[in-house]
Amino acid sequence: MCVLKSALALACLAVLVYEGASSPADRCGVLGQCVQVNSSRSADSVTVSLYYESLCPGCRQFLALQLLPTFIMLNEIMNVELVPYGNAQEQKVGEKYQFTCQHGPDECLGNMIETCVLNKLKGGAQYAVIYCMEAAADVVKAAESCLALFSPETRFGDIMACANGDEGNQLMHQNAKKTAALQPPHQYVPWITVNGEHTDDLQQKAMGSLFQLVCSLYKGQAPAACTLGQKVVKTSYC
Repeated sequence: MCVLKSALALACLAVLVYEGASSPADRCGVLGQCVQVNSSRSADSVTVSLYYESLCPGCRQFLALQLLPTFIMLNEIMNVELVPYGNAQEQKVGEKYQFTCQHGPDECLGNMIETCVLNKLKGGAQYAVIYCMEAAADVVKAAESCLALFSPETRFGDIMACANGDEGNQLMHQNAKKTAALQPPHQYVPWITVNGEHTDDLQQKAMGSLFQLVCSLYKGQAPAACTLGQKVVKTSYC
């Protein structure tokens, strides 16, 4: 079931990225299951911010099985913010920052690549690439192929130049500052805020069924998708 849900979500993301094109996806009905990323959003949209680490199993599960599939179905009433950093530590050395990550150097690289993807790509493509990476067996190794699939016009070399250079270093520093400014301070990842607020109740509801939480918090007329519901899943933290 998890594999099927991930596959459907990935298919929907592909359609979102290449929206408007006549394709087999249109003919087989996949497009009909996906909302469009350029749908007008209400001023009452629910904003879900995820503070996470690229190699944290619980973060990967939440991204792949909850956050992005929910965003696909509810993007008309939902905004998403991704902040890759989590339990990392930074130390200023000269004019740059050095980062130490909970799951080692590969996680630092994964965090940096995803930060640069978020900075350089727009719309559905940035989320599609990150979903593709987080759903893969090897997050970092999947980056190049995921970028080629969902943003073929973007050179992987440009993403890596960002990740290995001053630009990525400063972007990650901003993620560190944003994470450090959380109130209450984060205690684990994934750490979720909804409309800028974090409580134990919101966290538990988001981890259990983000879909149901967003539908329940939206103040306007709920989209038809909200009547479908979603199964509660087990949670995991780092």
